[in-house]
Amino acid sequence: MSSISDRVRSLIDQSGLSLREFADQADLDAEQLSECLSGASSYSAVELAVIADEFHVSMDWLLTGAEPPLAVAARTTTGKAAEALATARDFVARRADLDKLGYPQPWRPVGPTTPSGNSYAAQGEALANSARRAVERQGRLVTEGGLPELVETVFGADVAVEPLGDGFDGLAAMGQGAKLILLSTASNPARQRFTLAHELGHLLADDDQDVHLDRDIFDRAQKNDPSEQRANAFASVFLLPDQALREALGKVGLTRGSFATLCCDFMVSPETLAYRLLKLRVIDAGGCDYYKRMTVHEAAVVADRVEELDQRVAASEEKKLPGLLVRDTRAAYEAGKATLRPYASLLGADVDELRDQFASEQDNGGAA
Repeated sequence: MSSISDRVRSLIDQSGLSLREFADQADLDAEQLSECLSGASSYSAVELAVIADEFHVSMDWLLTGAEPPLAVAARTTTGKAAEALATARDFVARRADLDKLGYPQPWRPVGPTTPSGNSYAAQGEALANSARRAVERQGRLVTEGGLPELVETVFGADVAVEPLGDGFDGLAAMGQGAKLILLSTASNPARQRFTLAHELGHLLADDDQDVHLDRDIFDRAQKNDPSEQRANAFASVFLLPDQALREALGKVGLTRGSFATLCCDFMVSPETLAYRLLKLRVIDAGGCDYYKRMTVHEAAVVADRVEELDQRVAASEEKKLPGLLVRDTRAAYEAGKATLRPYASLLGADVDELRDQFASEQDNGGAA
């Protein structure tokens, strides 16, 4: 069976670097690394974390030689899904490394769903109601502020947004102590928001998958998949709760104008709202067909909220790093448990420039 040193030596061989060059690239002491390789000294957690980050492997692999399922999926998948998996693999591996340094994922699941004998849709609805209560206990509202930040704060799942191209909505990754949602940048903020809620449903339902890919969350072929039924039901109820919808409708009644306003207030697409109102028997099938034809932009025009939509589109097209991962990676550096290199590589920053920036902040009393 191979040892940690065997795996480190394999990385040195693959890199084509000498031991000293390898150590320099990883910002490690060459003599100390040589002693570790010979067995005269043990690897520290910091040294392993630095090697893992610099050479794009996980600490789990360095310690055990086992390749996590997400890594296998990333290696064997092609196209846009492969890009998404590679990005998710990197974030998950970073979280696994942080876990070993004493910074576990701050995951906060909600109560169980309804008994397994109920339909998958009913399980999703019950889970959504539990999730809404968790949000409300923290004095938050799903319709206020950014949903990615709310998911990170309330549930402790990381949310990242990357330009993954058309034909890929997002994924939920579970494993190695990580809970991650990865979304694609999008020009349709309502679709991106529904995708985020859908992936959160997968995580909270603890679906038995290390990674759940959603190339198209509205693909008709997915309707027969139980986990998709549950995640879609979760997203619908989480974003459009029964009581809040009925209260809003009770004040103004249902007209084309009020329907458009509700789309903007709840930040959902007309199609999503129409199907939700049909489910609640507020409208019939004919009404659903009529309202779901409206586009997101048309709803904004009717409600006189085009400027607001433009701002939401701009936000949904921006990249976002996983906030909790960024926070904990910096904390590990500041606590002396890791070098600055993992934090710099996560930010995509030059390590020396970032070190100078930190020094400047300290000289200014911590002010940025």
